[in-house]
Amino acid sequence: MKLLQPFLIALQFLTIIPVRLPSSTSASSKQIGQSLLFYPIVGLLISGLLLLTAWLLNTQSAIVSAVLILTLWVFLTGGLHLDGLADSADAWLGGLGDKAKTLLIMKDPASGPIAVTLLILVLLIKFVMLVELLRQQNHLAIVFAVTLARCALPLLFLTTPYVRQGGIGAILVANQPRTEIKWVLASTVALSLIFSGFTLLISAFIVFLLLRYAMELRLNGTTGDTAGAMVEILETTILITAVII
Repeated sequence: MKLLQPFLIALQFLTIIPVRLPSSTSASSKQIGQSLLFYPIVGLLISGLLLLTAWLLNTQSAIVSAVLILTLWVFLTGGLHLDGLADSADAWLGGLGDKAKTLLIMKDPASGPIAVTLLILVLLIKFVMLVELLRQQNHLAIVFAVTLARCALPLLFLTTPYVRQGGIGAILVANQPRTEIKWVLASTVALSLIFSGFTLLISAFIVFLLLRYAMELRLNGTTGDTAGAMVEILETTILITAVII
């Protein structure tokens, strides 16, 4: 029961699934940090709902199924990571290599042309890859795309400074259970190797390292927006890898 609260916090943060935390208790900083342990499980839950939808639509064409699955995918996550991708895209272009300017642009809720263009491209790529995966009946790749991308968040927070003061991101980093996270990540890697082989995992890890390097180079760390952008880019990378390799 002690871990129920952190699980509900993770579910509440990463999805729009209506979750009500026990009214008798308020979430502590420690429990918010512990919620990182459940990010892979939330990823499995999201992907399970996507696969259920694919099964219910198995009489439809792959194109029809893919567009509905992608719509549900965006809806379930509330566009959380897409928002981070849009903010990061605008900031990376408009920041002109300057850390302070980049961070300032990320706070602007408006999206510029580069953000809109990148969002369209990412969603279009995901749609096409979903069509191919459904035609190949490679449903496991969808599971790993959703789950591994969310596993990358605890890894990012474990290895990268958080450069903004305050907010849930700072609380997560300050209160993360480092030892337990390492065990969760190790278990995820082992399961990935068993069920998906080496290719999906290594492609995701290479892109993770490149993105982390870019964050360190520009910001000397990460923010909530860049973490969200990373999730979207990793999901897309894994889907592409599953189709073309």
